[in-house]
Amino acid sequence: MLHRLVRLALGLLLATALQASTVVAVSIEGVVHPITAEIIEHAILQAQQQQAELLLIRLNTPGGFLEATRRIVEKIVASPVPVVTYVTPSGGRAASAGFFILQAGDIAAMAPGTNTGAASPVLLGQEMDPVLRKKAESDAAAALRTLVQRRGRNSELAEKAVLEARSFTEQEALKNNLIELVASNERELFEKLRGREITRFDGTKVRLRLSMPVVSEYQKTIRERIISAIADPNIAFILLILGALGVYIEFSSPGLIVPGVAGGILILLGLSALSVLPINWIGVALLVLAIILFVLEAHLASHGILGIGGAIAMVLGALLLIQGPPDIRIHLSTALAVTLPFAGITIFLLALVLKARRAKVATGTAGMIGEVGTAYTDLNPEGKVFVHGEFWDAEATVPVKASTRVRVIGVDGLTLRVEPVSTGKGESNV
Repeated sequence: MLHRLVRLALGLLLATALQASTVVAVSIEGVVHPITAEIIEHAILQAQQQQAELLLIRLNTPGGFLEATRRIVEKIVASPVPVVTYVTPSGGRAASAGFFILQAGDIAAMAPGTNTGAASPVLLGQEMDPVLRKKAESDAAAALRTLVQRRGRNSELAEKAVLEARSFTEQEALKNNLIELVASNERELFEKLRGREITRFDGTKVRLRLSMPVVSEYQKTIRERIISAIADPNIAFILLILGALGVYIEFSSPGLIVPGVAGGILILLGLSALSVLPINWIGVALLVLAIILFVLEAHLASHGILGIGGAIAMVLGALLLIQGPPDIRIHLSTALAVTLPFAGITIFLLALVLKARRAKVATGTAGMIGEVGTAYTDLNPEGKVFVHGEFWDAEATVPVKASTRVRVIGVDGLTLRVEPVSTGKGESNV
């Protein structure tokens, strides 16, 4: 009897497990850049390998780079697993590039209190001439129109997000057929999707079961985690400047090792983050000029003019370093917070190094030059002197009597060359 009950329980557990639906979930937060496209590609692959019924893409982004967005849209459209794009949490948005990604999903959904749209293309954060703007907007609008029409949504209104930079709340988007669902949370979203038939991009129809859905979070690779963490241009800039400071400290004080190693690692991390972003070489030139001006400030008596110029050049270089919309540039607050301490520390360290190099040598035989002592015996011209707490053989330039103060003017092996110390009255001090 007990065996039969155990077998029945196992059977029920197995049946429950077989009925459960797997949903792979991945989040797009912050700026859309090339590493985001890589994450989405791998998430689709994970969903396929786990035979997931659905891939859920959570969106909360101000936008990003066009090429990365196109690549993400291509991967979503070609996904063998149905994709739901969901703007969440409340207060979040899917603006600019996020609007394209939202429309790419088989099902587009939004949480209450979210917004989407404002998808007008911006050329590297600069003003475009009318002809170039028209070309960019026409290309983006055509791409979006094709995508939205295939999804059966309102292509005319979607175009206005590009041509007129229109934005929509979740209710406006639902009412005007830009999305299919509004759901407060993922549980409600899955309930509304259960049993729903969707039409894929290739025209095939799929009915979603979503029986007791189990959400499996996409696990980023180590590379994706590192790049995602530092891909923010502000963080990349901070890492780059801290790395440069560490390397400089190592060169100015050889043998410390730790600043040089840490600085090299930080520079490489900063460069790896910036490598996925479009760089403005004017910004790079300004940063190099800033370093040169800081070095010159320590060498020349400019009364702070070169240092101030270096700080201004570094701030402007930081602001111009990334070519992109304002949301994905280095912030002014970050530029100031990094530049001012860096300028102060660099000039201070340079001044210490130059002062040390100009200081008189205080050790070895070279350190004896200029020392003042006393003639222990008469110097005619040779004899003994007491200098620096020691007795030395000495040779004087002129005859010197014992007890006369003498100054060392040279060192020849173990013999000092000395001269009498003048009293300033035309006579030697005796």
